[in-house]
Amino acid sequence: MTALASRAVSRIAAARLLVAALWAGALWVLGYIAAPAVFGVASGPVAGDIVRVLLHRLALVSIVCAVLMLVLVQVSPELERGRRRYLNLVVLAMLACALVMFVGLQPAMAQMREAAGPLGIRASPLWTKFAILHGVSQLFHVIESVLAAILVVKSR
Repeated sequence: MTALASRAVSRIAAARLLVAALWAGALWVLGYIAAPAVFGVASGPVAGDIVRVLLHRLALVSIVCAVLMLVLVQVSPELERGRRRYLNLVVLAMLACALVMFVGLQPAMAQMREAAGPLGIRASPLWTKFAILHGVSQLFHVIESVLAAILVVKSR
């Protein structure tokens, strides 16, 4: 391999690791630091509104990172076929988690909060269903976070 080709391979590998770390960091910071902090200092409805906006942005970051990772994995000449397939599966699983939350769970939860009216979701008969969806959403976030750790480790 020529020096130029070696540098290109090295840069692609570095870009893979950078994108994986950015994606993982965004997931971890929002899910385990920012969201709990917001709920710690703001009231339920206000905190919910703030976290909803953050989750929307996280979903966009996830989609962009997934596309970048899929491209970077495909153009990585040093990755053997099995490793390339493994990384693609991890990325697609993470993207699936993000899309389930972004397209399915978050809109359903937002509709319930809106339908609950001025007394808030906790005072609504929708509270139990909302709490279940929130728990499912948290589970998907944990799964995506664990997959993110795997992606960072395996992207090197």
